[in-house]
Amino acid sequence: MSGVSLRANETLEATLDQYGDMIVRLAFSCLKSREDAEDVLQDVMLKMLEVRPEFESGEHEKAWLIRVTINVCRNRLRSPWRRHRELDEALSETAADSQWDSILQEESGVMAAVLELPEKYREVIHLFYYEDYSITQISRILHKKESTVRSLLYRARSMLKETLKEGLELD
Repeated sequence: MSGVSLRANETLEATLDQYGDMIVRLAFSCLKSREDAEDVLQDVMLKMLEVRPEFESGEHEKAWLIRVTINVCRNRLRSPWRRHRELDEALSETAADSQWDSILQEESGVMAAVLELPEKYREVIHLFYYEDYSITQISRILHKKESTVRSLLYRARSMLKETLKEGLELD
């Protein structure tokens, strides 16, 4: 890596080792694609190299990485290329054999149900249950009021309960 100091390279590797899986999981929950999630990981690491933020603590670093990951995911979801690609997939006869379906089959029923939630609900569910953040911490990360986070969690849980209940009735 020319232009990147040895110290910056070591810092980046340590961050990748400590938080790489978390970033990929969060990106996957937003984008529903492993390849896209891995691309997001690269984008987040590049952003870290560009900005070179100073962190007060490990929690501050983790919160920064989560915030950047969510922002990168949102930018990808809004990109015209992605919308065009999704339209092509929806119109394709082979959409049933898409990678998304195979990923859903690999994942548990609960994870599949979480991935079907709208993005705003997936974010809070992921941060609360998979990253073990409190409502207060989630509100800071997402820049939302605590009451909003509570409402989003409540609605997401209700949607999941209904989806999982329907899944059991079909069996």
